[in-house]
Amino acid sequence: MRRTSSFRAAYDTALGRWPGPVEPVDLPTPYGVTRVNRCGPPGAPPLVLLPGGGATSTVWGACVAAGAARTHQVHAVDLVGGPGLSVPAADRAIRSVGDLVGWLDAVLDAVLDGPGPHGPVTLAGHSYGAWIAAHYAALRPTRLDRLVLLDPTQVFAGLRPGYVLRALPMLVRPTPERIRSFLAWETRGAALDPTWLRLQEESAGFPTVRPVTGPRPDLAGLAHPSGAGAGAGPRVDVLFGRLARCHDSDRAARVAREALPSARVDVLPGVAHHALPLTAADEIVGRLAL
Repeated sequence: MRRTSSFRAAYDTALGRWPGPVEPVDLPTPYGVTRVNRCGPPGAPPLVLLPGGGATSTVWGACVAAGAARTHQVHAVDLVGGPGLSVPAADRAIRSVGDLVGWLDAVLDAVLDGPGPHGPVTLAGHSYGAWIAAHYAALRPTRLDRLVLLDPTQVFAGLRPGYVLRALPMLVRPTPERIRSFLAWETRGAALDPTWLRLQEESAGFPTVRPVTGPRPDLAGLAHPSGAGAGAGPRVDVLFGRLARCHDSDRAARVAREALPSARVDVLPGVAHHALPLTAADEIVGRLAL
């Protein structure tokens, strides 16, 4: 998969802003090589982070700076087929939820079997990454200690038609100008990290693979986790941004509370969907530390 030199330069610049040493790791999976950027104490519990669609692992830099790597060893993942440094296999594409689960199985196997931590796993995802994480938790509940869903799309509510219509030109023919305009609209003019924004604009020419879509995950098995320990389901946290344009966050939060009565569900004021990992890092890290 071709990457322009300007994309790689923007990626390296964004990653270079993370505090402390970052170890890039290429993990082999049946679906290709997955790039994971790792930081934090080797003996700390693992925190696996999945970005939203169209984003890379570098979006988690604000959370690392806010202290995520003090309490966990962070494993920030580039989605296979999305912008980033993961490389899809030539002979085995990810085409279904089952494939996504198999891919993430391989990622977690590598995280736990490597030189890093060997403890309970926290899986966190934003937007489309949260959709993947929710499906994984529903099908592999005993592999996780915690599940953190950050403004998940297509999990508790569908996408607003107006959001889809506004995003469509950028999705059909992405250009730096269209990406910048869309993000300014969706985040309501939030002050976005210019280094991250440059990387998003550079992703316009990145040859991505069509993402897997499908039904909402069946979270019935996570509604009443039996507590920590072997055989238990994960504790669940859900954070929504009240200013999100992709869905009605208050309505989605009500649905989440009904579906997962044991979960902690909050709506953060003043936070938009695409800006959430960047502008709400303190709230996210504070939740992870609880």
